[in-house]
Amino acid sequence: MTSLWRSLRRPASRDITTIDDYAAALQSSMGYSGWSPMGVTQSQPWQAAERAPADFPGYAMLFATNPIVWACMVARQSVFAGARFTWQRLNSGRPSEMFGNAELGRLETPWVGGTTQDLLARVIQDADLAGNSYWAADGPELVRMRPDWVRIVLERRTMHGGVLGWRRYGYLYEEPGEEPVFLWPEEVAHFAPTPDPMATYRGMSWLTPVLRETQADSLMLRHKRAFLENAATPNLVVRLAREVTPEAFEKFKAKMDSGHRGVENAYKTLYLGGGADVTVVGRDFQQLDFAKVQGAGETRIAAAAGTPPIIVGLSEGLQAATYSNYGQARRRFADGTIHPLWGNVAGSFATLLRSPGTATRLWYDVTGHPFLREDRKDAAEIQGIQSRTIRALVDAGYTPESVQRAVESEDWKLLQHTGLFSVQLQAPGSTGSSTTPTPPEEGT
Repeated sequence: MTSLWRSLRRPASRDITTIDDYAAALQSSMGYSGWSPMGVTQSQPWQAAERAPADFPGYAMLFATNPIVWACMVARQSVFAGARFTWQRLNSGRPSEMFGNAELGRLETPWVGGTTQDLLARVIQDADLAGNSYWAADGPELVRMRPDWVRIVLERRTMHGGVLGWRRYGYLYEEPGEEPVFLWPEEVAHFAPTPDPMATYRGMSWLTPVLRETQADSLMLRHKRAFLENAATPNLVVRLAREVTPEAFEKFKAKMDSGHRGVENAYKTLYLGGGADVTVVGRDFQQLDFAKVQGAGETRIAAAAGTPPIIVGLSEGLQAATYSNYGQARRRFADGTIHPLWGNVAGSFATLLRSPGTATRLWYDVTGHPFLREDRKDAAEIQGIQSRTIRALVDAGYTPESVQRAVESEDWKLLQHTGLFSVQLQAPGSTGSSTTPTPPEEGT
């Protein structure tokens, strides 16, 4: 079996000197340049695997150096890591009440000194940068597998005498210079929130479609820095008379650079001798509409991250909206981005836990999450409606315990009746033993 792992080793790396080279190499490795059968690396007729992302180190560098990427990822991480895991019962296929048990301890303390928040922070970070997050269980602890060291081993699926796609055979983890480790699918929690269209099981980073946008943002920052280093003025062309000797020209150039280049020399008055002429050939930030150009790129990066610009605090988001409608952006971020991620990660980690029953699922609980907390007015209205519902159900004869469980779980099938009815449901003159009233005697 070792020959299988050896045959799946990565090819030698290529030289990359520009962002276009990097983007082309990335697209080639993921199967986006030329034809690729679902992103599968075919080394021999009976061996196949979906390649591990080769872009992880480069994306990690973007996270460390690009402030827009950093802000979007931290915003996603800070909200995503605030959930906790719980079991949820399914009543007739419908989600019902939540409960916990000792089995959840693996997720509550994933390693010594670790918490659920630490686990979820690493999960979303790997998914953002590599599109995938892989975890294995080693006794009571969870072990992170670096995404670019993991490949998904596949085998052909046959049906009716023909080939019908690929089946996930297992996972191959290989650290540089070490022997590969093979794990079965049920031994790995694989979180891939955005499926790669060129693969069957592999995920794709949201940074992939905005790779050039992030590079353009970095170039804009370099342009701003160069502008400030050049005395915060546009480019200048200095013309000297033909009679000036090369030696005199070099002395003039050195003296002008020393006295008028750099931020510390900004806005100094420029004095020129006879025969010298200065012409402005560049554009300042206002003429370039610098803020608008850079802001548009920032918004596209935030859109790819599923993070409203106002949540991140980007300039275009603050211009298009104010913090008065921050709540609307918060709900869109929570409902459209974070809640689907929570549901996905709960299903991914369910493979590493023993379910307490057949009609249960691993789910998430965000009760008390500060980011999702409604305004006090809305919360008071919700509680008022719930209290009136509880009162009406108790008056109707349902047990208080079942009423509370039904309202909290939004599952009316949990209601249990006491067999007693409100007095309004009794016929007039009834003593409670019969619903038929006693007719009055004659002559009374």
